Amino acid sequence: MKAKTIKGESTKNIQSALDQIMADGFRPSLAIVFMSVKQDIEAVSGILDEKKIQIFGATTAGEFIDGEIEEGSIAMMLIDLNPAYFKLEFIEIDQENTVEDARELGVLGKSTFQNPALIIATGGIYIDGDHIMHGITKGFGEPVSPVKGEATLFGGMAGDDLIAEKPIVFTNGKSKDNALLALIIDEDKVDVRGIASCGWNAIGTTKTVTKSKGNIVYTIDDKPALDMLMKYLGVEVKQEDEKGIVAFLNSWYYPLQLERDNGDTVIRATRFANNDDRSLICTGSVPQGSKIKFAFPPDFDAIETVVSECAGIKDDAEQQADALIMFSCVSRHLSFGELIKEEIEQVQHIWDAPMAGFFTYGEYGKSKIGNNEFHNNACCVVALKEK
Repeated sequence: MKAKTIKGESTKNIQSALDQIMADGFRPSLAIVFMSVKQDIEAVSGILDEKKIQIFGATTAGEFIDGEIEEGSIAMMLIDLNPAYFKLEFIEIDQENTVEDARELGVLGKSTFQNPALIIATGGIYIDGDHIMHGITKGFGEPVSPVKGEATLFGGMAGDDLIAEKPIVFTNGKSKDNALLALIIDEDKVDVRGIASCGWNAIGTTKTVTKSKGNIVYTIDDKPALDMLMKYLGVEVKQEDEKGIVAFLNSWYYPLQLERDNGDTVIRATRFANNDDRSLICTGSVPQGSKIKFAFPPDFDAIETVVSECAGIKDDAEQQADALIMFSCVSRHLSFGELIKEEIEQVQHIWDAPMAGFFTYGEYGKSKIGNNEFHNNACCVVALKEK
């Protein structure tokens, strides 16, 4: 496998950069494309179609190659890999039927290769990431082939430059907001490994979610969830004359930390607030009865935690990769500012490989001690190495 990265502020820039890197005979079969919603998805896809390059694409809340962070641009990793070693699947998602739609991907992935790995991206603003993960895991666990155990599964939620209206995923000839895109890789041919790491700090005592439904938290310790968050973290939600559901951008800084039975923790960003019933609408499910703590942005030593955990998935210090993909929550960029560049560069240095990534609205993958989960405020890194 050979990978090269390019970027551009326009379709014209990408066309020129692509022609230049292919001038020496490099013939990529796959493009990992992360781009702003301001860019022309159809035009960029058309350029890649002409060169018979398959596309795994998502819109972003900022994009990067290596440590070069951009906003409003196009970042692309081009990979020369035998097309027999991977397959792309695009599935439209019904918000009322998310688990079953995602289950379809689990079944497809398991039946495509004997040992599949999935790299996914999801579009839409109201999709419950926990339902996506649950559905894929459910489908993967059905008796379709001899594969056993949890799927190798990593990915991220598409962004839309913090507009919070219509994040999109796309591939050749297809693009949609409420959709699930998957790159299914044959792990017998390509080593796929990754980790989702966070570093957000929890404060105060453990509290109980006393009323919730799916990703809506109504009460915590029998008090309105929004009021509890505002009280304990000193967070203000703009009231004015707003009624009903309102965007709650401060939520990226002040999420909930959900405690799992195995001792692991998962962050849930509270993306929207409801001024009528004082509820919080999260990006993933928060089951009634869950134990939670409030959380706030980490110190900068969280970068060291991420770098250390990414290094920990290597078999040995000398192991390298052919390509790296990073799904980093937009909250990390908002919290760390320019220092996020340091996190990206240090992780890339661990593997010494070309990297493409974007700032997401949520991340999918396995943490250091946990199972496959949907995360917020995390950095998810995937390393690819042809065997």
